Amino acid sequence: MATLQYGLVLVANLPTADGTSATAQAGSLLVINNQGQLIQTITSNEIDGPWDMTVVDEGNKAIVFFANALNGTVSRIDFGVSTQGLTKLNARTIASGYQHQGDPAALFDAPTGLVYDKNSDRLFVASTLDNAVFAVSDASKRKDSNGPGHVIYDDPTHLHGALAMAEAPNGHLLVTNNDVINSDPNQPSEIVEFTKQGEFVKEISVDPNQGGSFGLAVALNDNGTATLAAVDDNTASITIWTLEN
Repeated sequence: MATLQYGLVLVANLPTADGTSATAQAGSLLVINNQGQLIQTITSNEIDGPWDMTVVDEGNKAIVFFANALNGTVSRIDFGVSTQGLTKLNARTIASGYQHQGDPAALFDAPTGLVYDKNSDRLFVASTLDNAVFAVSDASKRKDSNGPGHVIYDDPTHLHGALAMAEAPNGHLLVTNNDVINSDPNQPSEIVEFTKQGEFVKEISVDPNQGGSFGLAVALNDNGTATLAAVDDNTASITIWTLEN
């Protein structure tokens, strides 16, 4: 989910009839206005089981990157934005070849967390089944895929099914772990911090049991701090930290 300056809420939608990957459909991007009304349902060949997304909000334009669980790709759709909704300008598959499969415990193991670095025009991709984080160059301009990008973080000691991802205020990356891949009961429900050069920094646990670390988000505050919100999927709760920039 993401919000735009125009007051629109974007929701990636991956429907499944029975809660398993066997009945999963390609899905769509739902557009909701500031009155809570669904005003658009956008489908595209580049939306194929959206498992996560990140949005670059440029006012009258927006770039939406999708991690697709059904085909193991990452795509980009460029939109025009107005109060009436989104207009698709172009769409591309910009990365491919990520391992992906259905999983009875996690629904899918596939490319998931996405972080866009505007300064370097790189898109960072956390791929769960590969258990690694990749970087895709020229992400906002790329017209086709040249594979999954290059690995920037491959750490079997600390990664246990890399999942959702966000950028910390210090420029480091934070990634959750689903504990389905490379499981370690001594490192349950970890959020791992590492640099964009692939150096481990530290990790924290959000739950004493495995499988709790799931979604997370970081927001910068006006007072020079940042807020980190992390979901504990085991307890259906959110923990919020205040971080110094």
